[in-house]
Amino acid sequence: MKKINLLCLLGLFSLMAFAEVPVGYYESAEGKQGDELRLALQDVIDNHTVVSYDALRYLYEYSDTENAAGSKIIDIYSTCGFAYTTSFCSGSCGGGYNREHSVPKSWFNEGSPMYSDAFHLYPTSCYVNSYRGNYALGETATGTKCTTSGMTQALGKRGDSSFSGYSGVVYEPDDEYKGDLARSYFYMATRYADKCASWSGGMFGSAYSGFNTYGRDILLKWHRQDPVSAKEILRNEVIYGNSTYNKGSYKQNNRNPFIDYPVLAEYIWGTKTGESWYGASTPVEQVTFARLQVYPNPANEVVSITVDGVDQFTYTIFDISGQMLLSGMAQSDDLVSISQLNGGVYVLQIAANGKNQVVKLVVTK
Repeated sequence: MKKINLLCLLGLFSLMAFAEVPVGYYESAEGKQGDELRLALQDVIDNHTVVSYDALRYLYEYSDTENAAGSKIIDIYSTCGFAYTTSFCSGSCGGGYNREHSVPKSWFNEGSPMYSDAFHLYPTSCYVNSYRGNYALGETATGTKCTTSGMTQALGKRGDSSFSGYSGVVYEPDDEYKGDLARSYFYMATRYADKCASWSGGMFGSAYSGFNTYGRDILLKWHRQDPVSAKEILRNEVIYGNSTYNKGSYKQNNRNPFIDYPVLAEYIWGTKTGESWYGASTPVEQVTFARLQVYPNPANEVVSITVDGVDQFTYTIFDISGQMLLSGMAQSDDLVSISQLNGGVYVLQIAANGKNQVVKLVVTK
């Protein structure tokens, strides 16, 4: 769950709180449950526009840089902070960066379109990418970080599995990116639901759900522990091809459902497999209320929220990664306690009568 430059986040509040899901995009999957839901989602996101493996370098300029096109590359395998360039495996820390198949290409015999699907290919340190190899993702109590060529800024570690259900060597990503990778794997098991049952690697392999028991259990654990971040939401928009965020000509024209609606993982593999999923076919209308006042702002312990013409409203507070922290019902002029929040910048959503507005909330401590 990468923390992006604060100035960038201040310009992306609406994006953080609400993925910009096109109206009706997932409508055909509503009312489905379990594996029927996974297959319905496949119908929504398959037949995407294939961006070539070589052209991914141009997509990364917008999908994986910290705060603006051409700035530092976000590397999920190291803290090297690579300057954006279209050249791979050359440069400074970590031997430069390259295109990492988070689902190793050998698992699917380098087949297409998996080979260049941007949703599971990340820019990563060349050294650490090589160190990760094609090992299954997992957790290791005895693992070690990559030290190739004095690689002291590596993230993640490699070692014997300590998670039940898998024996052998695994690669454990940094905690900050475990949820990101879990949702990439959920996407792959859905987009390629007709193929992944035959993939090797020790995590896929079920014709019914895509994953074996081990793969399902560890990915759900990471998905729950590391919620969707602003980095993932922005990446989703760029790969989809939202013109607000993708300034280039490379786009796939499909989305990762598990970034748009993280709870989908529970309906397919987790605690809600026997329940039918219904999303928001029509996103809540973004409006400006006739008069909305949040006072004081900055605030410390409480805020008073006034919404003219509304008897009762729902408030929700998100942190800058898009994770919900507080929510409740209130009436105009009610005092809402924010004493449990640390000092920082937050997103406050006010919703009433099927409409909502998002404002910035600053907390001082």
